[in-house]
Amino acid sequence: MWFDSWSDLARIVAVGTAAYVALVVLLRASGKRTLAKLNAFDWVISVAFGSTLATVLLSTDVSWSEGAVALALLAGLQYVVARTTTWLPGGRSVVTARPTLLLEDGKVLTDAIHQQRITISELRQAIRASGSGDLNAIAAVVLETDGSLSVIPAEQAGDRSALQGVARSA
Repeated sequence: MWFDSWSDLARIVAVGTAAYVALVVLLRASGKRTLAKLNAFDWVISVAFGSTLATVLLSTDVSWSEGAVALALLAGLQYVVARTTTWLPGGRSVVTARPTLLLEDGKVLTDAIHQQRITISELRQAIRASGSGDLNAIAAVVLETDGSLSVIPAEQAGDRSALQGVARSA
């Protein structure tokens, strides 16, 4: 239980190093999107990468080449889905949620914050973090697809074209 053999440890070091290098190369090749702020789809891919890497490291039943192919498959699928969602109208909505408006012109949209499971305290914290102390000085707060809150001050709202495509509560 505490120690099996030196050869098992050597295998973990050798395969782990090779798998790590393969993962880094794949992540670099797959582009910045893979390493961006995570939405739900990106999070699933990251967990799958980690699980695959752990399996390659610890399971003697999985060879390095099988693990490298599995990692490449995940990177390839992530690339295909990311490209497809940019080509197909509405394709992105299949794998990511739409951003949601939580506050508009200083008014908290109660239905939206309840639906998105955001507390008023979290909303206020985001507004304070943006440097504002007055809800009425805020044109909009948006819950983005990666879970972050974007705060748009009223003096910077302009024509509000940046809010196009943001879901509003009914």
